[in-house]
This record gives sequence, structure tokens and C-alpha cells, in this order.
Amino acid sequence: MGTAPEIFGVRPLRAPRAIQLEKVERRALRIGFLFNHDHTHQVAHSAPIAFELARSFPGVAVTLLVASREQLDCVRALAQGSLPKRCEVQLLGAGGPLAWIDPVIGSLLSFRRLAVLESNAALLDEFDALVVPEKTTLRLRTHYGATRVKLIHTRHGAGDRAVGFDPESRHFDLALLSGEKIRARLAALGALPERWAIVGYPKFDSVAATKPIPRFFANERPTVLYNPHFSPHYSSWYDAGREILDFFRGSSEYNLIFAPHVMLFRRRLQLALEKLALRWVPGVPRAHYDCPNIRIDLGSGLSTDMTYTNAADVYLGDVSSQVCEFLARPRPCVFANPRRIAWQGDPSYAMWGLGAVFERASELPAALDAAIRGHAQLRSAQEAYVRETFDLGETPPPSRRAAQAIYAFLTGDGGDAAKRAAPPRELRAAASQ
Repeated sequence: MGTAPEIFGVRPLRAPRAIQLEKVERRALRIGFLFNHDHTHQVAHSAPIAFELARSFPGVAVTLLVASREQLDCVRALAQGSLPKRCEVQLLGAGGPLAWIDPVIGSLLSFRRLAVLESNAALLDEFDALVVPEKTTLRLRTHYGATRVKLIHTRHGAGDRAVGFDPESRHFDLALLSGEKIRARLAALGALPERWAIVGYPKFDSVAATKPIPRFFANERPTVLYNPHFSPHYSSWYDAGREILDFFRGSSEYNLIFAPHVMLFRRRLQLALEKLALRWVPGVPRAHYDCPNIRIDLGSGLSTDMTYTNAADVYLGDVSSQVCEFLARPRPCVFANPRRIAWQGDPSYAMWGLGAVFERASELPAALDAAIRGHAQLRSAQEAYVRETFDLGETPPPSRRAAQAIYAFLTGDGGDAAKRAAPPRELRAAASQ
């Protein structure tokens, strides 16, 4: 089970056809990892599992299927320039009417993801399993006739927003979950697939624990990370964002990293289908770029690789799941609620109970002070939240646990690699719980 690297290359697919894998056992189990989104923020949630499968199981051939050059570059970065043996990457094309429509209205609603699925359905159906971090791929079965391939869901993020727990989730053949919080809520809502495994959070494997935390400011002030979501229904940016930036521009007490969800500024007009809403995205005033105590990043890789969540002293946001990654090392949190949502008791806002919540931008200074001064009283609640969200235990790394779970699901055998290490939690049928 060697891990010697091969040349990292990409072979574009212009039409659906069988993938010819070289130097792979004829009867190898063929597992695809599909990355089909408008940005790269989902890649780190499942790519580490792909690398682990290829390294640990000789009878598996892994293909990472990317839908854009951006995602290709992200995979290359996570693989550190080379792939394990029995692992390759392929770039998927998109054609047909959906691809023609996308350039016309793609600034409002993306059709490219659907075009990729439609154009490559026959190809994707040839895999034994397809591992995905999102739910759009389920359309392969419902709309594009791909009925052979098993669909495995890794999810992306471990947040509380309701969209992550809709009943559509139950249609996957296997779900890989970060922790008991996710399992329990899916089960309560009838959204837990029949087969599932709690494996931890594979994204943590892609961010070295020893990676030095960069210093972005030449002072000793506390650094606040403002990380608003993109959804016009939930995000604080539309109603309070500029006022929040104005506060930090005039502050002599805090530094600010403004790193919103990478999709916020991807389109100037944001449409939310989860709870129908349509709004223009306010831009960032030029003056804020010139402040020595403010760093603005509207979508670089630092926004998704936990650089900013590790570097900040205080988290300021609304509903982004990045707060969960921030809380892996408990610190003060502040949540903006300019729409005055009645959030108490709503599981979609469970994280708001772990910090200070404010409604008007004028209340931000007091909320920051309360969160920092009162953090000692909330630390135990934050730690309990993290334990329920991420099953980190004394077990193999999450990506290895996930790889073992996938192999066991597809073969009924944990394999030699699984026998040499503690296996993931047993795959269980939801009906028996």
C-alpha cells in the first residue's frame, strides 16, 4: 500500500465515456469524488478522504472529478502537488441547453452545476460510488437516469442552518457525519439515510495542526473575524454590514478581518431558494481597504482553509458554519441579528447561545465587550457544543475513518487497513435506532 507520488495531471473529458485507469487492478473498486460548485470551499471536506482511500486500500481506484480550474488548483494544493498511487484527477466539461443558459443568468442563479451533471451522467454512473459534499448530485437519479452508482454524502460544514437537515438528505446511500449533533437532528427530522457513520471532520486533516498562525496586524489589539453568510434571508451584511465596517474603521481597540462566505460577493444579486429572497449585495466602500487595522478578503483560499478562523481572537457572524471551525478552539463569539429573528429555542440558531447577540450596529461595542468579558462563563457550553459537533475521540484521523466507512459499506469488509487501526463507528441502519 505504497504512497509514492505520481505526476499530478489532469485529463479533460469532452464527452461522457469510460475512464481508462492505468496501473490499477482490473477488478478495482472505482470510486469518484465529485466537486461541482461555483467556488472551492467544499473541496477540503472530502478530498482528504479520497487521498486516504487511495493510500490505504490497494483494491480501490480513486478519481477526483472537478468542474472548474479553480477546483483543480484547490485539489492540487491539498495534494501538495502530487497524488497517491491509484488516484487521478479529471476535469469535467459541460454542454447542452443548461450550459448555454448559464452565461446569460449565471449572475443570479447558476445552471452550470446542473449542466455538468446532465453532460456527464453516463460517465458518473459507471463508478461504483460517487462521494459528494453537496446534495445537487441527487439529481443524477431523479433527472438524469444514473441509477447504478452509489451516492455517498460527506456534507460540507457542520453548522446549524436548517438547509443542512432537509429531508432530501435521506436519499443518499451512505452519509458520513461529523458528530452526534448532526446524526440526532437528521434522525429527528426523518432526514437520516438508512446507512450512516460518524467519522469526525475530514477538513481538519487538510489543515496541519502545527501550521503557524500568521500575524496580519502590527499591533497587540484583539482581532475580530467578521464572517457574514451570503444568503439574503439570513446574512447580516445586507442590513448592517457597512455600519459594522464603519465601527471598526473608527476603532482604536480592535483589528478586523472581513472575510465573508466566499459566495457573498460571487454575484451582485443574490437569490435564496431555501426561503425565497432576492437582494442586491452592497459593495465594500473603498475607504475601508485603506485602514491599517482592517484586512478585507472577499474570497481567497485563506477564507476557506481556516487561516482566518485560527488567526482571530473573536468571531463575529450570523449563520455561517465557519463558527464551528472557529470554536474547535473556544473563543468569544458575537452574532448579528439585524432582522430581529426570534432565535431562542430554534436549533437552526443553536450557536447563538454561545456568545453575545445584538440587533443594531450601535450595540456592537457592548456585545464585543460582553462576549470577551463573559467568555469564561460560556467556555464549557462551547466545549460541549464542539464535542457534539465533531467526534474527535481517541480514534484514527477523520479522513481515515471516513475511508474505512466507505470501503466497509461498499464491500462489507473493513479491509486490512481497517484491521490495523481502530475502525469508525459501526455503520448502522437508522431504522434500528
